[in-house]
Amino acid sequence: MNTSTIQQQDFLNRRIFLRNGGLALSATALSGLLPQVANGAVGSTFPNFPAKAKRVIYLFQSGAPSQMDLFDPKPGMEKVRGQDLPDSIRKGQRLTTMTSRQKNFPVAPSIFKFKQYGQSGQWMSDVLPHLSKEADELCFIKSMHTEAINHDPAITFCQTGHQLAGRPSMGAWLSYGLGTENKDLPAYVVLTSWGTGRPNDQPLYDRLWGAGFLPTQHQGVKFRNSGDPVLYLSDPKGVSRTMRRGMLDELAVLNRKNMAVAGDPEIDARIAQYEMAFRMQSSVPDLTNTNDEPKHILESYGPDVQKPGTYAANCLLARRLAERDVRCIQLFHMGWDHHGGLPKAIRGQCKDVDQPTAALIADLRQRGLLEDTLIVWGGEFGRTIYSQGKLSETSYGRDHHPRCFTIFMAGAGVKKGFSYGATDDYCYNITENPVHVHDLNATIMHLLGVDHKKLTYRFQGRDYRLTDIHGHLIKNVLS
Repeated sequence: MNTSTIQQQDFLNRRIFLRNGGLALSATALSGLLPQVANGAVGSTFPNFPAKAKRVIYLFQSGAPSQMDLFDPKPGMEKVRGQDLPDSIRKGQRLTTMTSRQKNFPVAPSIFKFKQYGQSGQWMSDVLPHLSKEADELCFIKSMHTEAINHDPAITFCQTGHQLAGRPSMGAWLSYGLGTENKDLPAYVVLTSWGTGRPNDQPLYDRLWGAGFLPTQHQGVKFRNSGDPVLYLSDPKGVSRTMRRGMLDELAVLNRKNMAVAGDPEIDARIAQYEMAFRMQSSVPDLTNTNDEPKHILESYGPDVQKPGTYAANCLLARRLAERDVRCIQLFHMGWDHHGGLPKAIRGQCKDVDQPTAALIADLRQRGLLEDTLIVWGGEFGRTIYSQGKLSETSYGRDHHPRCFTIFMAGAGVKKGFSYGATDDYCYNITENPVHVHDLNATIMHLLGVDHKKLTYRFQGRDYRLTDIHGHLIKNVLS
């Protein structure tokens, strides 16, 4: 029998457990009395400089909203309706297999009306009547571009900085680097909602908010969009809180002894997650109970606000999470993949998101939270100006387009009522100030006080970071 096996048997020996248990339990109690320090990467190393934002709410529109139907009007396209997209515009750029075999690529102008809103004169579509009232709060980037042309690698790239699965998500990086300001809730919470525009859209995978090779306590905690937001919030019948507390204390003793022998850092992560789960049994019911919300606040988010799992309900929950100093809040709203029947489908999507997004901005502002909360709204890529499939006067579809798309930000550290970047007349190529996904992620981290080049983690012999070896700060959008 080797030494390691003997050690494993000894630390589980009942007499040794009883002999050392008192010391370990004392240490557990003492740790509960100490100040709650952010469980970050290198202690006081992060943030690198004073942060403009304490938290980020990322409203991710999964499936890719059509930029020329929402934020980037191209009225000149009406003159070339139905004509083939010129080769001088396409420039031989790759297509997806869904349109690569089309005989032609008919230009499909948006059927929606655009106006300029607010003192800043931001152009917005008439399918966003509520959000347009917040035009002077919004900072548009109309020259986003990415590398992936299909959904899964593109969403994975936005979230992790890499098209292949396995890297840590942005929220996990922020949790690792900055830790938490609320010991009773996770630093990173994820919410999901189904869109009415295309209810059977692509699924989302838990790895999109995973920790990758970072310690697992930094992964996002997903709140379910039906039933209890978190499973097992209630103790089983016959188990009191005192009994549960005692069980976790004894389990922590065993895990710490295992850690002393095995040296596996995931054991510490397990202890931390058990403790977090115990505290969430009290904090989550309080968080999700909206009975204390004034009637006018509930009404501002729209008629779906009290239907669990809807975008409206999740926007209200995002505000309540922000109030409780959760570091990273991500809301994934599915249903934006409009290859056909776009006019009808996008109306449904906008009905989902328009009023709740505007209400979230206004609600944060009136509570004084918008000044230190960064909101990001956008998808994984854009849409083509040409129609996928048949084009008619009232209907068309649009294929994936990574060459240009639009996102907007609002809140802490970004210019208000501002538009950055531009696209050509066909909304097909960027003509001014291109912004890569890595640039956006670097800027989000900067606003949270993190130099994206310095937040790294050594894995398999090299240092990794969210932006890999890329990313530049978008200085012109900073206030």
